[in-house]
Amino acid sequence: MSDRDNGIPAIELHTVSHYFGSVKALDQVSLRVEGGEFFTLLGPSGSGKTTCLRLIAGFERLTTGSIKLYGQEVSALPPYARDVNTVFQDYALFPHMTVAENVGYGLMIKGIPQVERRARVQLMLELIQLPDLGERRPAQLSGGQRQRVALARALINQPRVLLLDEPLAALDLKLRQQMQSELKSLQQKLGITFIFVTHDQEEALTMSDRIAVFEGGKIAQVGSPSQIYDHPATLFVANFIGVTNHIAGSLAQQLTGSPQPFCLRPEKIRLAIEEPSIPDGWCHRCGILVDIVYLGVYTRYQVLVDEQTAWQVVQQNSEGIPHPPLQRGQTVHLLWSSQHHHYLPDVGDPWIEPPIKDPESIP
Repeated sequence: MSDRDNGIPAIELHTVSHYFGSVKALDQVSLRVEGGEFFTLLGPSGSGKTTCLRLIAGFERLTTGSIKLYGQEVSALPPYARDVNTVFQDYALFPHMTVAENVGYGLMIKGIPQVERRARVQLMLELIQLPDLGERRPAQLSGGQRQRVALARALINQPRVLLLDEPLAALDLKLRQQMQSELKSLQQKLGITFIFVTHDQEEALTMSDRIAVFEGGKIAQVGSPSQIYDHPATLFVANFIGVTNHIAGSLAQQLTGSPQPFCLRPEKIRLAIEEPSIPDGWCHRCGILVDIVYLGVYTRYQVLVDEQTAWQVVQQNSEGIPHPPLQRGQTVHLLWSSQHHHYLPDVGDPWIEPPIKDPESIP
């Protein structure tokens, strides 16, 4: 039976708080991570996501609350007594050891015989697609290769949970995107629970089964990537996950007949030079184009829709640059379906994670 099928959550945090002196880094955090999930802790610097990971690993001692690993209370256990391993942002490889020695270090500490150790190291090197680099030193590897070696060293002991603390942050964009795909594929192949920390929203959306968004030491929302992006629970989540236009007050009243605030994603808006016909259920607003940023795949426009409000509009460049090209200061028309209005709950209504009754229901 796999960890996803046995019904016992991989990690449970119950009302966990942690202080650094007088600073509350985590505030009454409760969280459940299912076995076999790729689960991401996402948030800006100082939001509590890394502290949460370090508490699970045992590198920090919680102030209040409890942490369970597959049903076992581990809050008081040291890191080596927990069935988890951690991959760090700087990889923490031993520079004086070869790749094979780095990967097999944990097996050596456990007293695994050398013949068995070598065989297991070679299998792991093949898994990470570095079968012929066992005799190299870390300094002779690229950033992506060092990242793979760090993963292999953490995985060779077969932990039930792998913790990853921004392991891709030091890589350039193309290599980071490649490693995102490889890391997700590796996790699916092994079936191990991954808990991944990042501040990169695109990385979280690309890789995760579910995401917990942290804000100020609390969890603002937990959900699948599509739930987090399309149905943010708070304005903070809507602004942090991608870009959104927040419409409130008199402008909302003009557009919808109600002052109730709502969010509208930039890619949901059509931009036109000529005033369009407006289908039933659609909204229209004209404005002044104040900025144009060409980004290859798409162009981002900034449109002033009243004296104080500028909206972001994103258009794919599927047909190239418009002819004649749009100019700053030009009047343009914006058109969108009211179905794309996302109304946020009242401020002060706390977000509460719904209970998970069936692990199979996880997106």
